[in-house]
Amino acid sequence: MKRLSAFCLIFLSLFSAAPARAQQKTELPADTIKKIEAVIESEKARLKIPGLSVAIALGNELRYAKGFGMADVENSIPAKAETVYRTASIAKPITATAVMQLVEQGKIDLDSPIQKYCRAFPEKPSTVTARLILSHQSGIRHYKLPGESRGARHFKGVEDSLTLFKDDELLHEPGAKFSYTTYGYSVLGCAIEGASVESFGVYLRDHIFKPAGMERTRIDDQRAIIADRARGYEIFLGQTVNAWLHDTSMKTPGGGLVSTPVDLVRFAIAVQSGKIVKKETLRQMWTAGKTKDGQETVYGFGWEVREVRGMKIYAHGGNQSGASSLLDVLPEKGVVIAIMTNLQDIRLVEMMQGIIKAVIPDAQ
Repeated sequence: MKRLSAFCLIFLSLFSAAPARAQQKTELPADTIKKIEAVIESEKARLKIPGLSVAIALGNELRYAKGFGMADVENSIPAKAETVYRTASIAKPITATAVMQLVEQGKIDLDSPIQKYCRAFPEKPSTVTARLILSHQSGIRHYKLPGESRGARHFKGVEDSLTLFKDDELLHEPGAKFSYTTYGYSVLGCAIEGASVESFGVYLRDHIFKPAGMERTRIDDQRAIIADRARGYEIFLGQTVNAWLHDTSMKTPGGGLVSTPVDLVRFAIAVQSGKIVKKETLRQMWTAGKTKDGQETVYGFGWEVREVRGMKIYAHGGNQSGASSLLDVLPEKGVVIAIMTNLQDIRLVEMMQGIIKAVIPDAQ
């Protein structure tokens, strides 16, 4: 019995130690974490951010996730790794990925008139295609009316939200220039629904979120009860105040999702690993577009394409009422970093650059 008891104790100690060792294996080195958190705390104070969360992956493995400050200032609720924030425009690479899945399946032709898939968008004097909308060369307008970007009107769905802009003239001939448009991505959302015969939210859930392991990502809905949702803020006359009420149903495919940095990192991992789109498709998405006159833009399909000190970076930022966010992917270094905050109108590039330098010592 004594020998049996001793064996059981040894077995149990080994079993209970296994998760600790596994967790230890996935953590970043302590000195790296110290540098990362010094950058975050410094930028958080400088920008007066109430709350934020950060997640980092190395080699397609989540290695760091943590919250800082307050997710809800009034109720003293701390931000944590699982806090849910508005993605703002980081919805665009997700929507672009959905479009390209349907392209792979032969259900969307990038160069066909977009009305083939989205009948609710009227024909224009020149042909508008999915390719041109993905790369912001369609001529479909962005916001133009005062307060339009933070409207409080609720729309029943993607097709309903097109009423805001669908009858407006194009800003320019499609393909002639780069002109960033959130509304263009609403048209892509409508095309996804037409090509897949599924609602936009259901399509993303079944074909993006679930396969990528994005457990906390969903359509933003003011009326829904969403666990761990952060409250949004802005700085007004130097003081932190509650952000204006904004119903993002006006632009769901281009800026109407909620998520966590952990989920955004999982999305980037799934994209790179070939789990939700083929690698040849990703190369197409990560290739900067060119206008008709041969001018190269800084945008592929749903992703900003740039190079910093010899490193290729594929990224997207987001900014809207009560939220700012930034997602950077550095495939050559095997690094993915996501930052999400509950403060609008702030520049997160310096924080991101500081984290990159901490994670990649030679990125000076």
